[in-house]
Amino acid sequence: MAHRRAVALIVATLAVGLNTAFVSHQAAADSKDWIQLFNGKNLDGWVPKIRGYALGENFGDTFGVQNGLLRVSYEKYPKFEDRFGHLFYQRQKFSYYRISAEYRFVGDQVPGGPDWAFRNNGLMLHCQAPDTMGKDQDFPISVELQLLGGRPTGERSTANVCTPGTEIFMNGAMVKPHCVNSTSPTFRGDQWVHVEAEVRGSEHITHFAEGKKVLEYDNVQIGGPNVSGFDPAVKTDGKPLAEGYIAIQAESHPTEFRKIEVLNLSGCMDPKAKNYKAYYIHRDDQSCER
Repeated sequence: MAHRRAVALIVATLAVGLNTAFVSHQAAADSKDWIQLFNGKNLDGWVPKIRGYALGENFGDTFGVQNGLLRVSYEKYPKFEDRFGHLFYQRQKFSYYRISAEYRFVGDQVPGGPDWAFRNNGLMLHCQAPDTMGKDQDFPISVELQLLGGRPTGERSTANVCTPGTEIFMNGAMVKPHCVNSTSPTFRGDQWVHVEAEVRGSEHITHFAEGKKVLEYDNVQIGGPNVSGFDPAVKTDGKPLAEGYIAIQAESHPTEFRKIEVLNLSGCMDPKAKNYKAYYIHRDDQSCER
């Protein structure tokens, strides 16, 4: 029994240490270090890809900006007709980083939207390049930080994980379900919700909702089903998925974002360099400035 208590104490201590390190990384970063993916004015740096349409064609003005908010809107849609859409931030890929976003669901789901897509959106992490998406591809090969809003009754967590064309591991075993729920509470109505993820290449990803850790998983790789219309040359099953683009979804329910920002956690870790940052967790000393 004493041995078990000792093991439990060690595990708890490690967990506290990891959480403390996590907080210290964020605290050490200056606000100017965060990359603002959304500028609050327009969609500069972003490109839409909607199923059935060419890259860059924003059918029905699905994605737009109004009153300083990035909006997913279906006002010009008579029916959804499986027009799953994604808006890619195309200026750069990320590998080790922290992503932070504030979102809310508004209005009614567009007619024809699937029941599972009610108050459903997502931050797609480690996405394939937008120009490699097939014209009729439904989802990018990626890992989804799934955003869900509550129904009138029942529980429905947010900051879940879904795996379109990817596979993940938990506790050393490959996860079989397409989506895994987090431990977050249910957020109903049109309230703003703050979510984050700390992404460590293909090694480990942790999800947070309103500042609390709600889910984590390991060993992200390409593979599995739940994506269609892709170029087979892009889907190399078993390959570690260590970097990629970021995208937001359009799955049939109007959504608004007021902040999407990224803190790059990879860089020069030499304290003597001009561009050293104390919060970096991945070494890239080739970028050091002497």
